[in-house]
Amino acid sequence: MTSVTDVKAKWDRVAQRLRAELGEDLYTSWFARMEAEDLDSGRLTVSVPTRFLKSWIESHYLSKLHKISEAELGPLDSMHVRVRMRGGIAPRPQAEGAAQAPEPSATAAQQPSVVAAAQAAAADRTPQLDPGQTFDSFVVGPSNQLAHAAMCRVADAAPGAAISFNPLFIHAGSGLGKTHLLSAVAHRIRDKRPDRRVMLLTAERFMINFVMALRQRDTLAFKDQFQAIDVLLIDDFQFLQGKTMQQEFCNAFNSLVDSRRQVIVAADVPPAQLDSIDLRMRSRLMGGLVVDIELPDLDTRRRILRSRYETMLKRDASVVIPEEVLEFVASRISGSGRELEGALNRIAAYQQFNQASVTLDLASLVLRDMQANPDGSRVKIDDILKVVGRHFNVGRTDLLSPRRARSVVVPRQIGMYLAKKMTARSLPEIGRRFGGRDHSTVLHAVRKIEDQIKTDDRLAREVALLIRLVEQG
Repeated sequence: MTSVTDVKAKWDRVAQRLRAELGEDLYTSWFARMEAEDLDSGRLTVSVPTRFLKSWIESHYLSKLHKISEAELGPLDSMHVRVRMRGGIAPRPQAEGAAQAPEPSATAAQQPSVVAAAQAAAADRTPQLDPGQTFDSFVVGPSNQLAHAAMCRVADAAPGAAISFNPLFIHAGSGLGKTHLLSAVAHRIRDKRPDRRVMLLTAERFMINFVMALRQRDTLAFKDQFQAIDVLLIDDFQFLQGKTMQQEFCNAFNSLVDSRRQVIVAADVPPAQLDSIDLRMRSRLMGGLVVDIELPDLDTRRRILRSRYETMLKRDASVVIPEEVLEFVASRISGSGRELEGALNRIAAYQQFNQASVTLDLASLVLRDMQANPDGSRVKIDDILKVVGRHFNVGRTDLLSPRRARSVVVPRQIGMYLAKKMTARSLPEIGRRFGGRDHSTVLHAVRKIEDQIKTDDRLAREVALLIRLVEQG
């Protein structure tokens, strides 16, 4: 019997031949996780991590595998492919993220199974992640401190260490950092704990994969992939629908938790409010650690904006946003980090497209429809008429009159524009308040001012100033 060390050393050359003859995609899909076990009396035994891989290789590649193995190991009487125990699963292949391509000669009838096999083959690989969503780029504040600490604890846990809380359930509104934290955990495990295997899925992707497995009558491979991982991350859990789908997830969830492997679930609402989820599943989720992420406070919003602005400058050094504008955005946009980043992007785009310096007035105008609580019900048309009349030195009577002089028409149109943007009043109601005009007249005024603002910087600044004056009362 040849020693295990000798077999493994020679198997490296077999693997190189397989990669060269089959190509990187096919090799990664079917053979990258294959290991040589022993060579005894002309019988070579190799192992793979799932039953599905064993069946597929035996059906489609056994003769080629036999031939290439003989070229390096000498004559072989037979080959045996077995499924190894979980403790012996090979590390992730080097060709991480390679496409899962079927064998070119596969028939049309075989094609559907290729997709399921590719899913099984990719079970222990780190998923494709956003490189910017790491713990280093996550801004920690009072609103998310506990969630961040819990995720770090999971990401840094050593294999086999006691799990403090399982499952870990994170809930928050859209844009508050759930997906960022899930990706950060996957990044940290990949970089610091390569001996741990992690899978990141959305609930939608879980359902798609399961439906594909049902159509292919190959649910066994679907189940097998969850037995080859140490940490399961599920995002957007609130979208998991259907009794059968939930039962399948529950089976995978129970199997992982019962075998002391970590599960992290993220959703928009806490477990108790997941009305579409089975009561037993909700109970199990509530049995772990449930953490929420709240809206960031002012200081956290400032740090988020500075972090995003620094990232923006690395991409394009020509972007110039003054500190006072960043402070203005932080104080006015009280929503999620995603909204803050959107506001920053809008200001940067305005600067680049219009080649204009960013001022507080312009920022106020650009972000008018994004401000968290513009409180349109508080602003009254009478306030707008007063501010516009004072600014342009036009009497209220003139603004409401039929006069067509330019010195009156332009302020009147700007007043209608402000009424549409700053109040919840309808076009007909605005028309009535501006001297009994038709709604089409108001619509024409609003569109005209909108168009002119895009090309007339002086008018844009003037309108922005008027907005601030109205808001200040």
